[in-house]
Amino acid sequence: MNPPIQDLTGVFSVADVVLVLLLSFGLCSAIGWVYQITHRGASYTQSFVHTLVLIGMVVAVVMLVIGSDIARAFALVGSLSIVRFRNAVKETRDVGFIFLTIAVGMAIGTKFYLLAMITTVFISLIVLIMTRFNWYARRVVSQILKVQVTNNVEYSTLFDGLFLKYTSHSELISVDSVHNGMLTELIYSVGLKKQGKVAEFLSEIKKLNGQNRVTLIAGYNSTDL
Repeated sequence: MNPPIQDLTGVFSVADVVLVLLLSFGLCSAIGWVYQITHRGASYTQSFVHTLVLIGMVVAVVMLVIGSDIARAFALVGSLSIVRFRNAVKETRDVGFIFLTIAVGMAIGTKFYLLAMITTVFISLIVLIMTRFNWYARRVVSQILKVQVTNNVEYSTLFDGLFLKYTSHSELISVDSVHNGMLTELIYSVGLKKQGKVAEFLSEIKKLNGQNRVTLIAGYNSTDL
C-alpha cells in the first residue's frame, strides 16, 4: 500500500500546497492590478506585473518548504546566493510593490493567511488613495529644457529675460559639447508659469539660439530618462 503524500513530506499536505498556491496567486494578482491602475509614466511593463505575481507565489512555496527548519533556511540562502539579477528597477515605487509581494508570500507560506489578506487589502487601499488624491505632488512641476547654441554665444545670461518672463524657477544643470564640438548643449531644470505658453516660450528661445534645436521634456517627473 502506497503511503500518503503527507507522510512523504512530513510537514504539509496536498491541501496545504493548493491553498498556499491559490491564495498567493489571488492576493498577488490583486497587488498586480493595483500596480497597473495606479502606475504613472512610460515605464509600465506587463512582464513586471507577471513577475510580481510569480515572486509572491514562489516566496510562499519557499516558506512552506523551509517551515521551521533552520538547516533548510541556510541551505536556501546558500543556493540563492549564486543568483545575480542585472535588471535595474526603473522606479523606486516598484521596489515597494516587490517587497509587498514578498511579505505577502512569506505570510502565506508560514500560514498567516489572515495577516496576508489584511496586509494586501490595507496597503492596496493606501496606494489607491494616494494615487486618487495625488498625495505629495509638487505644485510646480520641474521640466527639462535642452537648448543647443553656437560656441561663440555667451550663454550664461542669454536666456535670463525669457526665464524671468515664462518660468517660476530655472537652473543650469549641464553643459555639453555636441556635433563634434560645433555646438554647445545646455540642459536646464525649469518650472513654467503657464503650460499653455509652451510653444511661445520655445519659439522665443529659438530666436535667441539661432534656430538651433530646442527640446522641452514636459513629462520629466513621470518619465524615466
